[in-house]
Amino acid sequence: MAFRIESMQKPAGGNEHTVYRLSSLDQTTAAEVWPSLGGNCLRWRVGTSAGSLDLLYVAPDWEQNPIPTRSGIPVLFPFPNRIRAGHFNYAGTDYQLPLNDPSKQNAIHGFACRSAWRVVDHGANREAGWLTVAFQPSVDAPQWLRLWPSDYRLSLTYRLELHRLHFEAKIENPDEQMLPFGLGYHPYFRTDMDQCLARVPALMTWTLQNSLPTGQLEEVDNRTDLRVPRPVEELQLDDIYTHFDKTTAHSDYGLLRGEVIYPNHGTLRVWTDPEFTELVTFTPPHRTAICLEPYTCVTDAIHLEREGFDTGWRILRPGQSLTARVVLDFEPRKET
Repeated sequence: MAFRIESMQKPAGGNEHTVYRLSSLDQTTAAEVWPSLGGNCLRWRVGTSAGSLDLLYVAPDWEQNPIPTRSGIPVLFPFPNRIRAGHFNYAGTDYQLPLNDPSKQNAIHGFACRSAWRVVDHGANREAGWLTVAFQPSVDAPQWLRLWPSDYRLSLTYRLELHRLHFEAKIENPDEQMLPFGLGYHPYFRTDMDQCLARVPALMTWTLQNSLPTGQLEEVDNRTDLRVPRPVEELQLDDIYTHFDKTTAHSDYGLLRGEVIYPNHGTLRVWTDPEFTELVTFTPPHRTAICLEPYTCVTDAIHLEREGFDTGWRILRPGQSLTARVVLDFEPRKET
């Protein structure tokens, strides 16, 4: 098997965008990345015994209205999910972020998914194709600088293999100030084929009030327990899972955070490095996708951390960096 990478122009939101397509030479597996629209990996196709299968949901009106957080795999940085009232104080300075969650009462999903990224590297060989994109507010989006305590550089390498898609992130602090942050991904996995099942090997969820964690944890219950696979069509979830079964580790890919099972095609698994301690499981209202969202911190971590809770919130000193990886792995169904 050999891979290639090519660029092309595609329309969205009334503009033409340079899109990069990673693929095997026989086209059975492919990934499509839109650097100018948040570095979003909008499509991912894998090969099965029945032919190629597109695994990511794309909103039907993407070409007319490419909302950055409702299709493909949005990148959530420097914070995933919500910050209460969009307001926080850090090192004696107050910050007020746009109130852009559905309720218009909180900030949501950071700035990276709403900004253009730069392509800094790409290539292909017999084992994989890869593309590295980068986002740094001082270079790419100066309007965000005043809204966060420091500048930052997020480099993300997409690596496509036969049945796997790797996300290798490197976060760097190029500033003279401390960098607080959380990183998350918001993949929309299609569920409009087969009678899909979902599994999340987590023991606990965060107690939520108006979509924000109170700081308390509770054991999974009849509504949230996904330790045994359950039909997606029966689920109504927007919950933060934590305390995962540590026996599900893989020597190459990390820790298992969740699965989507397609009975007629195979199983999609979400693996992460240990830095990703939380998983938001969300069933969108349109009911044709499920989101298994790995986060390095809990929602509203910047506030909960101050109250003494263990949230996963990270701080990098000037010159420091951190790397973290997520692997999406698809195992085709074996023919009997």
